[in-house]
Amino acid sequence: MIELSAIRKVYNSSQPNEFVALNGVSLSISKNRITVLTGPSGSGKTTLLSVIGCMSRPTSGRITVQGREVTSLPERFLTGVRRDTFGFIFQRFNLVKGISALENVMLPAFPSDTKRSDLEQRAMKLLQANGLGHRASARVEWLSGGEAQRVAIARALINNPDVIIADEPTAHLDSKLSVAFMEAMSKLRDEGRTIIIASHDPLVHSSPLIDVVIAMRDGVMTSLETAP
Repeated sequence: MIELSAIRKVYNSSQPNEFVALNGVSLSISKNRITVLTGPSGSGKTTLLSVIGCMSRPTSGRITVQGREVTSLPERFLTGVRRDTFGFIFQRFNLVKGISALENVMLPAFPSDTKRSDLEQRAMKLLQANGLGHRASARVEWLSGGEAQRVAIARALINNPDVIIADEPTAHLDSKLSVAFMEAMSKLRDEGRTIIIASHDPLVHSSPLIDVVIAMRDGVMTSLETAP
């Protein structure tokens, strides 16, 4: 589904503070699998996640998403790929304070040709599916950590993406909520979605629910393990 070939990402190229975040990573990510990128801080896993999700461009190399080469696409086309293909769950959830849970879920769909009433209905269904229909009008700063997590999941699904990308999604959650998050990701995989997670949390990368674990260090892949 997603193919990476010889991906390099270099910051401050040819400067005294040049930093090679990714150094020749080649990888194939299969459809309908939970793939976890793990490794210590600075290993390159978050940078790799960003490149996979078309949030940043590699310095060199080639990326193919669902058979389409995206590395050299102009930004306006890359924005469309990012919006239509990927749903994002961030480390601190990145919910916008001062507006409701429902409005937060709707945000990734704008601008849209869909009528606002239809979009609200879709967002409400996602909140209800995550057990949060009763909190739709609550401002996100009033939500618990578990509720904020579920709003973030609903928001990631508003555009019905094929791929969910999550960056350290359990970093600020307790063990119970971390396990619940992985169970939610397993359900999304069973619905036919592809899940890619960057995490150093053992509750994530050692979960029996995942299919592939890729270890990173110093910008390179050091191992790839597939569940039996």
